Amino acid sequence: MKNRVILTLIILLSIFLRLWKITEVPVSLFGDELDVGYQAYSILKTGRDYNGNFMPLHFHSQAEWRTPLYLYSAVPTVAIFGISPLGVRLPAAFFGILGVWAMYLMVSEMVNGQWSMIRNKKNNLIINNQSLPIVASFLLAISPWHIQYSRAAFEVTELLAFLLFGIYFFFRSLKDNGKYLWLSVIFFVLTPWVYSSAKLFTPLFMLFILMIFWKEILSLRRKEIVKAVLMGLVLGVPLIYSTIFGGGSQRFGYISVFTDPTMEGDVGFARLNDASVEGVDRTIVQKISSRVVHNKYTFWGNKVADNYFSAFSTNFLFNMGDLNRRHNIEGMGEFYKADAIPLLLGIILFFAFYKNTKAKLFLLLWILLGVFPSSITRDGGNHATRLILILPPLIFLISYGIFAGYEVLPKSYRKILFTAYCLLLSTCFYLYSHNYWIHNPWYSERWWHAGFKETVQYLKSNESKFDKIIFSNANEPPLIFFAGWYHYPPDQWQKGFEEANIDGFSPLQKMDKYYFGQMEGIGIYELSSFLPEKTMYVATEREVGINLIMEPQRVPPGLVLLKAVPYPSGEPAFYIFTKSE
Repeated sequence: MKNRVILTLIILLSIFLRLWKITEVPVSLFGDELDVGYQAYSILKTGRDYNGNFMPLHFHSQAEWRTPLYLYSAVPTVAIFGISPLGVRLPAAFFGILGVWAMYLMVSEMVNGQWSMIRNKKNNLIINNQSLPIVASFLLAISPWHIQYSRAAFEVTELLAFLLFGIYFFFRSLKDNGKYLWLSVIFFVLTPWVYSSAKLFTPLFMLFILMIFWKEILSLRRKEIVKAVLMGLVLGVPLIYSTIFGGGSQRFGYISVFTDPTMEGDVGFARLNDASVEGVDRTIVQKISSRVVHNKYTFWGNKVADNYFSAFSTNFLFNMGDLNRRHNIEGMGEFYKADAIPLLLGIILFFAFYKNTKAKLFLLLWILLGVFPSSITRDGGNHATRLILILPPLIFLISYGIFAGYEVLPKSYRKILFTAYCLLLSTCFYLYSHNYWIHNPWYSERWWHAGFKETVQYLKSNESKFDKIIFSNANEPPLIFFAGWYHYPPDQWQKGFEEANIDGFSPLQKMDKYYFGQMEGIGIYELSSFLPEKTMYVATEREVGINLIMEPQRVPPGLVLLKAVPYPSGEPAFYIFTKSE
């Protein structure tokens, strides 16, 4: 009963941390979030994605193919709340909260089930099996890594929830003669439908689970095994087909180290450097040696190795984290600094002294495989989204380190050091919360594409007064921002764009009276000579180059500034001009 009360409080805390001010922080919907919202809106209105594909298994977005499950999860919330921060982000928050509960269930089964990972026989360490799941779920509830992704329309909280439930039901099935094996397989096989990293991780993870627990699995009821295999085939075959033939693998082609366009230049430069150092009279052996050392295979190998080890660096885990401000906040790692010592203790005490070999192998392979999909992508060494698969096992090790470390400490120091850790963790959590809620909205405003909403709403309110509206793409491509914030009719959007030409502009994409492109060969001070009558032009602050909010008298000649759209910090984001009469 006590544990249930504590777990309820932890769930309530996770709800608060994931839902409070979710419509305000982050400050705006960034491009991928609006893509989710408009895809869900298009499915809701037409049964097709915004490119016209009927109920797709992979969604064709502006620049890539996207896994479908989160987008379909957003359809009900978009139906209720529209294309809005709440409508688009609520599924991520829901699965983030569900993941905290799933963490509790998984760790409970791992430490208390028939194949528990915490067995005290012949061990000197006495671990409280009832409290360990509570601590693990609490640490996940306050994890900056998990909170960050639970408050924006990222797929990975859904991925983690499904993965944790898959593991939980797998261990339950070993205890209950295979009763829940089919449910475990469903959750496992659904993970690649949620996020692309799981297309590589999950098959390998399931294979290693089979290798580790094959005796236990074969001892289960044959009917349950057959049911689980059938479930896997029903859900897995369409995924395989769609990945191979339906565009589902194209995303990997965009981000893979094996398609890195810098490879040829780097290899060529290294060989040229060898030639310069060794001189024109170098021998055939030297030439061969240069090619052996500098080639695409060594380039790929170095990139993968660098990414792999960077993921375990203290810089990524505890100091700087992911440098993308949508994935992390400035000056913080993916974990609190207070977690460093418990993590180290957990690794040492669990892998060095724990007697259950299968438990150690299971957790080790989870961590090693969790990094692998990200390691073969560009910038994969500090990409928190792709690396989030290792978050649950590291949380488990931190929790284990807290309990095991407490037991190995001299009794006279236990309470003092445990109190010191709690105070340090509380301080880290307070500092993170302060930075996240107070400073981060301004620091990250450009990353979250603030300003587009207000700009599009102004255009929509005033479009009847103008014949043409030109939206510059000099900064971010504005199409998805326009479609999402405008709530443009998907059946019209699916028909595609016309091509149009206006003097002074690059070739434009046209839909109704809206044109998308940018100035070509002219500057903002020449714009009035080319801008047609009764036309609005949306310029980025980069094109203008001066702060017209602070200095409105410096509006370029021949133009009228209809509106200056600021970022939350007050800095200019967009300017909306028309030609003066």
